[in-house]
Amino acid sequence: MVKLNTLSKQEKRVFRYHLVYSVIDGTLYGALALNEFILLKSLKGTDYQVGILFQIPAVVLLFGVIFNELIRRSQNKKRFIRMTAVLTRLPLAFVIFFPSTADKITPLYQYLFLAILTVYYLSTPLLFPTINVLLKNSYSHDNFGRLYSYATSVSKIFALISTFILGWLLDLNYYSFRYIFLALGIAGIVAVFILTEIDYRADKVEDKLPLFRAVRESIHRMFRILGTNKPFLHFEIAFFIYGMAFLSTSGVISLLLNNVLGLNYSSLAFYKDFYNLINILLLPVFGHYIGRTDPRKFGIFTYLAMAMFLFFLFLSYYVKSSIELWNIRFYLTLVLAYIFYGVFSALMGLLWYIGSSYFGSSEHASDYQSIHVTFTGLRGSFAPLMGIALYRVIGYSGVFLLGIWLLLLAMGVMIWSMRRERL
Repeated sequence: MVKLNTLSKQEKRVFRYHLVYSVIDGTLYGALALNEFILLKSLKGTDYQVGILFQIPAVVLLFGVIFNELIRRSQNKKRFIRMTAVLTRLPLAFVIFFPSTADKITPLYQYLFLAILTVYYLSTPLLFPTINVLLKNSYSHDNFGRLYSYATSVSKIFALISTFILGWLLDLNYYSFRYIFLALGIAGIVAVFILTEIDYRADKVEDKLPLFRAVRESIHRMFRILGTNKPFLHFEIAFFIYGMAFLSTSGVISLLLNNVLGLNYSSLAFYKDFYNLINILLLPVFGHYIGRTDPRKFGIFTYLAMAMFLFFLFLSYYVKSSIELWNIRFYLTLVLAYIFYGVFSALMGLLWYIGSSYFGSSEHASDYQSIHVTFTGLRGSFAPLMGIALYRVIGYSGVFLLGIWLLLLAMGVMIWSMRRERL
């Protein structure tokens, strides 16, 4: 536990800025958690548009290598962050010009909504790594991890509150998101401007290679790692297979919850918050465990939790008995499904962000994570729409069973790798 009176004057100032940013950013994140249902319910979107929506955050990761080079070469990090925030958050405010009644909604607004979110998600590989660098250089080494975790916890709490409130407001008025997006778009920019009041200037980087040549060298380095580090190669193969299961079922799950189970916004917000609460509670427990075991073994339990989630969703298609309390519809199968999804989220939150770092030395950690992110973007470029196309052919049950089979296959690759190659 870090006592605030033991922090330096600079750290106290930075932490105050960090907390303000975390409150607003968490609120923004929580409001965007219902995007696919706003597209389906309020904007009357199609199933393929839902697939595109799930594709967007993953596809932008394909540009991660180029973005990392841009970040590294940026001398004025403060200006870089502020410019990125304005360009990616301000379009959210334009949603205020969308119609406020269903009869005026046309396909134009559905695609505008997707375009605005594409611009927003472009900030993920640009904004957050730069902010982390800024904070890392403002906190002492001993306090960085703990202060960052406190701010992250605050962010997650406000995300839960935001999701719940937005769900309630959307049930009162399907088009209330217009005003909320306006406020959050502006607030998101203000939050970043507040955070960048932190004093920091990057060391000068001597660029000996042109940008795209440096990117090409980075890609070559990634392939060399995969060719020489077999356990890591196996880890990435299994992770790719898991990702196919996760992304191909994501849009279909949204269609099930909306079209088959008929959940209102309040119910959807409840299930989102329910699994996120489990996630928050279990993260410290699993965080203690991941450093003590082979990440491939950690992955096996992660994929198993996801498989159980899909299994209970599969059952929910056939077992539709429910009760309704406080405007929330409770399905036993869904409650069980989202318990497992909460476990999965806590496990995957660690496996995705730091699992790859256990396969190499600390000085090459960024290269390993770049490989990881690139493969995530690669499967994201086609898996969500592939899932929707499969749903059209084999239905909900077929997609969920295929997802479970892929997860079992990923677990098998991990088990085979652990027996064949030791870390």
